[in-house]
Amino acid sequence: MIYVNVKENESLDRALKKFKKKFEKTGVVKELRVRKEFTKPCVRKREQNIRAAYKLKMQREEMGM
Repeated sequence: MIYVNVKENESLDRALKKFKKKFEKTGVVKELRVRKEFTKPCVRKREQNIRAAYKLKMQREEMGM
């Protein structure tokens, strides 16, 4: 459960903004989107490999290789 400490003179908008920020950090919405549709393990692995190759490429470019 998410708790937000609201100070005396703090507006409701500010408290709501804090709540939204904490809620995003938990990753609930992201997890729901992932679970919404089933992806085959081979497709998931292919996506991971593509992401890993991209990260490796970016790291090599930073190092000047």
